[in-house]
Amino acid sequence: MCDIWKTSESTSFSPEALARCLPAIRLLGVRWVVLSGGEPLLNPDWPLICRMLKDENIRITILTTGLLLEKYAGEIPEHCDEVIVSLDGPEPVHDEIRQLRKAFSLLQRGVSAVRDRAPQFRITARTTVQKVNHLHLKSTVDAARMLRLNGISFLAADLTSRAFNRPQPWPLDRQLAVGLSVEEIQELQEEVESLIQSHRAEIASGFIAESPDKLRRIVHQFRVHLGLARAESPICNAPWVSSVIETDGTVRPCFFHRSIGNLETLPLEEIVNGREAASFRSGLDIANNPTCNRCVCSLNYRG
Repeated sequence: MCDIWKTSESTSFSPEALARCLPAIRLLGVRWVVLSGGEPLLNPDWPLICRMLKDENIRITILTTGLLLEKYAGEIPEHCDEVIVSLDGPEPVHDEIRQLRKAFSLLQRGVSAVRDRAPQFRITARTTVQKVNHLHLKSTVDAARMLRLNGISFLAADLTSRAFNRPQPWPLDRQLAVGLSVEEIQELQEEVESLIQSHRAEIASGFIAESPDKLRRIVHQFRVHLGLARAESPICNAPWVSSVIETDGTVRPCFFHRSIGNLETLPLEEIVNGREAASFRSGLDIANNPTCNRCVCSLNYRG
């Protein structure tokens, strides 16, 4: 549900930019890097970037549509620790949301190609719940099983923020096309409760990443958007344990909050430990911050 792919720019993170960050990465004790996009596998330097991070003993996760998994099936297990693919539903629903014929088939072939080379390599799915797939959560879990994935997670569509290359929040017509009506929220609630009852084993084992309470929170977030419920911030420590680095050097405390600096002017360690970042963290009241109140993608990292 991001708009990064719509940009007319073709910037991507470079090995040279990473090399400039390596002293700070060592100083800060970075343990885990997530490569996102757009589509990170379109960056021709992604294998080199991964090797540079591997040399620092850093865990690497790649977030991908999965359309290029087959092409790089031999390299992916060698260069990263896990892949999270976008799975929007069972085959017809996935293809409809992706607006690409045979998108599900391409994803399936890619997962199989990686599995053939590295059977134990971890591949999970992330599903963004929205209007087109809100009735298909159970069948999406079944699709993840059929694809031989290691797990699946769900989150509500982000309808209001400026994150992910949105210069302005989505206009009302776009929010209506992705968000849910009052009737659809009720349908989603029934689907979530049915999922909780019918897939207890998958929840208990962690195959479904969310607890029942977190699955129900997805319904709550759509209610909040329509003014039917009070916004409540999730538990999150992202600004204290992580940073987001964008391709233009912008550094953020998380995907949703404002920039705290740019690598073009300051080293990473001076940004995340600098006056502006420290001031932001000391003044951040997550429980009452309006951006945090509407967050759909929080982080509560425990190491």
